[in-house]
Amino acid sequence: MAWSLRAYHAPDFTQDPFVRAPEAVLREAPLDGVAPENFHAMSIYPEYFKIGGQWLLAEESRMDCVPVYADGRIAVREFRLLKKGDWVVTGRTENGEEGIYVHPHGFGDRPGEAADAFAFRQSRSRETAFSRDYDELYSVLRHDRDHGKIVWVMGPAFAFDYDARNAFSGLIAGGYVHAVLAGNALATHDLEAAYMRTALGQEIYSQRSQPNGHYNHLTTINQVKLRGGIRPFIEAEHIDNGIIYSCEKYGVPYVLAGSIRDDGPLPSVIGNAYEAQDRMRDQVRSATTVLCMATMLHSIAVGNMTPSYRVMQDGTVRQVYFYCVDISEFTVNKLSDRGSLAAKGIITNAQDFIVNLSKSLGCSGAAK
Repeated sequence: MAWSLRAYHAPDFTQDPFVRAPEAVLREAPLDGVAPENFHAMSIYPEYFKIGGQWLLAEESRMDCVPVYADGRIAVREFRLLKKGDWVVTGRTENGEEGIYVHPHGFGDRPGEAADAFAFRQSRSRETAFSRDYDELYSVLRHDRDHGKIVWVMGPAFAFDYDARNAFSGLIAGGYVHAVLAGNALATHDLEAAYMRTALGQEIYSQRSQPNGHYNHLTTINQVKLRGGIRPFIEAEHIDNGIIYSCEKYGVPYVLAGSIRDDGPLPSVIGNAYEAQDRMRDQVRSATTVLCMATMLHSIAVGNMTPSYRVMQDGTVRQVYFYCVDISEFTVNKLSDRGSLAAKGIITNAQDFIVNLSKSLGCSGAAK
């Protein structure tokens, strides 16, 4: 059977409970960065608010933020971005009785699926068979290459392996990457691999440690700074391979968020955490598929930014596909524990995953 996006089924607001529901209560934010008492906090699901007799959908949602009524629509804002006098929706119920309705089943269940009260192997673990997940993922990526936005959240593990770097470069060249969210380590070790053929001092194919190799990532950062940034470094040093090179070549935006442990860091790394968060959300708010790989903190951060749905330019509502790929069950399960209930975990070696994915999509060659 041909794969297709699941249809979204909005609530029937002509039904009596919705018609009789009261208006949502709006209260002014008392100070910049402070919500009024009894503020409503958003989830990952579509949420509607009854204002002026109409049920309004929050179009750009984010978990743990607050809905603000402005200019006839619902804006969703982080607490730190609230301004004194903003009209914030208040209320803690979600079934319409306070003019607030959370709609968790808008995309429905798969035909024929029914959950038994008791069943084995319902969690995601290293014993789970992921064949069906891979098949769905291939279909999702082929669709969203041309009809969506695919955002990748990456840890540095990919820069340590020759084949993984080539595989991801092939995905970029094939049009399957529309944005990359990462940290200083991924970019540093990827550029080190392109410049010195090592990552943290180990040769990227043989994994043999090189003499004084522990200097190599620092030397790379130093040279990038000397050249005035990543792009001029790539040009001056004739870099022709790797993840960051491919992003620059194909115009794929990347956001590098800094951390306390960073060496250097590279000039493009954003040291201000809230500026980095804003830049990441700029990419996530239009994403239709998100893949988080081999990074727990970035995965949870992006998971908290990503709703389960997206309102497209034509007004249709579609599902956002969210995958977390990690060799650790703990990482995959912790993402769900932090509220990203729509995230689908695949427990495997992330380097092998990206190589197999690239081959299955016909993009296994390096981008040069």
